[in-house]
Amino acid sequence: MLVYEKNYDVIVVGGGHAGCEAALASARMGCQTLLLTINLDAIALMSCNPAIGGLAKGHLVKEIDALGGEMGKNIDATGIQFRILNTKKGPAVRASRAQADKQQYRLRMKLVLEQQDRLDLKQGEVTALHVEEGTVLGVATKNGIGYRGNTVILTTGTFMRGLIHIGLTNYPGGRAGDLPSIGLSEHLAQLGFAVGRLKTGTPARLDGRSIDFSRLEPQYGDDPPIPFSFSTVAIEQPQVPCHIAYTNERSHAIIRAGLDRSPLYSGVIEGVGPRYCPSIEDKVVRFPDKERHQTFIEPEGRDTVEVYPSGLSTSLPIDVQIAFYRSIAGLEQVEIMRPAYAIEYDYVDPIQLHASLETKLVRNLYHAGQINGTSGYEEAAAQGLMAGINAALRTKDREPLVFGRSEAYIGVMIDDLVTLGTKEPYRMFTSRAEYRLLLREDNADIRLREKGYEAGLLPETEYRQFLTKLTRIQDELARVQREKVLPSALDPWLVEQYDLAGLQNALTLEQLLRRPDFTYADLARIDRQAEEVPAVVSEQVEIQIKYRGYIERQVEQVERSKKLESARIPQDLDYQELAGLTAEVREKLQKFRPDTLGQASRIAGMTPAAITVLSIALKMRAAR
Repeated sequence: MLVYEKNYDVIVVGGGHAGCEAALASARMGCQTLLLTINLDAIALMSCNPAIGGLAKGHLVKEIDALGGEMGKNIDATGIQFRILNTKKGPAVRASRAQADKQQYRLRMKLVLEQQDRLDLKQGEVTALHVEEGTVLGVATKNGIGYRGNTVILTTGTFMRGLIHIGLTNYPGGRAGDLPSIGLSEHLAQLGFAVGRLKTGTPARLDGRSIDFSRLEPQYGDDPPIPFSFSTVAIEQPQVPCHIAYTNERSHAIIRAGLDRSPLYSGVIEGVGPRYCPSIEDKVVRFPDKERHQTFIEPEGRDTVEVYPSGLSTSLPIDVQIAFYRSIAGLEQVEIMRPAYAIEYDYVDPIQLHASLETKLVRNLYHAGQINGTSGYEEAAAQGLMAGINAALRTKDREPLVFGRSEAYIGVMIDDLVTLGTKEPYRMFTSRAEYRLLLREDNADIRLREKGYEAGLLPETEYRQFLTKLTRIQDELARVQREKVLPSALDPWLVEQYDLAGLQNALTLEQLLRRPDFTYADLARIDRQAEEVPAVVSEQVEIQIKYRGYIERQVEQVERSKKLESARIPQDLDYQELAGLTAEVREKLQKFRPDTLGQASRIAGMTPAAITVLSIALKMRAAR
């Protein structure tokens, strides 16, 4: 085997959303980085939905951006429809989502990677790792070239032993049109990793020219569109609508009639599918009383007729697919350009990872994305970013960057994975975050910008802009606490609308903003300075004032849990020697090998008594 002449600090395997963020992070932090992928033309390709963000996923994108990642900037530059979801609900669960121009998204990200200093891109399939004495030293490729690296990040997506299913026909593939990765998962199993099997799927791609959009309900984006990135001033490109359609009883009858040829229901597919993104046949079987299911017909870009019917993924045979899609009103003459399919692939149980995403079995080896059992571009990108940061920090002999559950959705996701593992594709939800009022989209930069800068990932110009924003927020908070108005001096309509009649004492502007129905827009009508406050500043001021009591309560909860989260458990701790633990608890601790008492407390079946025993054992060990 030819060993390539360069010695890299970081080698990233895979060019999906995790791989892109990992490679950019390590290169931007000053590391010589190599990204290896099976197909350089498929970098950052959106294999499924051509969209970024959504509930909780938008939070992850904002956090990626706050730390200095690229996903937010990329969708801002290539998005074709932007919307804020849950606008009628509280700020904790509001979320950003954008349709992407699929090809432009891919091309721009590839260009960013190509122009990044200290980053090499090479096409090649990694089949094995070079491991000596428990430490990874590089990778071997199918074409006979070995690459040396101080650290390696595996971001293999759905490619490891990927198997595509359309009806009872199946064939190897990492996704439709791409070859799978063969050999790597077998090699990982030989190294001692627990390799499992998962399944996901995608809808057909339809020819928009064959759809009667006049019979569908249009859905427009926000005007003006709100960017994802804290660095984007405004979205300049024109926006396009999506359309809403519905299945019907005839659609469901067609699906039920074809279930005998469904790989999902005939036992052909072994992998576990995503609970929260089921196929249409799954929906029809699981919810037989539901008369219709909604789909969003989403354009794949401005310069293509292909559209994506969101929520209608399936692995049914092609003849059933044609009949099913054509049963939908407005789609009676629809032509399928690419058939829907399901895909099975290998993943590695994430309980074999530290919270830094470094594997417990092999030093300097990191896993990120769907190899860890997650689903979604955003979940993958967030893991890739953290793996890239921590691999770079390892090469600099610095401590890893690990977020707690109270600091970031990224911290919640990674803690869920490494503490509990997963037996099905993991998806992020706001309900997974116990401190979600602290972890809002709007304050992601306030929470994480400093961390990205300290790690060496955030550019100086963006950091200075952030500091200016922070100063303006603090100044405005002080001003509204200081400035007062007399109710008698207000317009009569304001006095009546906000029930201020009879109040004799002056009110601070903060007291007015504390009222649930009083907004900054209302304040601007009585206070000229408020008119000049930028929206990103006024939003923070209003949220911090209105939700102060709730926020302070969550901060107190975080403080109470800090002792558990910071108490580290040595990896060589022998649980068999600890008296007072049940056999079941010992077995769980031995299997999961938690890094902290906090992680141990979240293992299913762990008792308060067991945590007390562990805590005492750690104190006794520290006192020796």
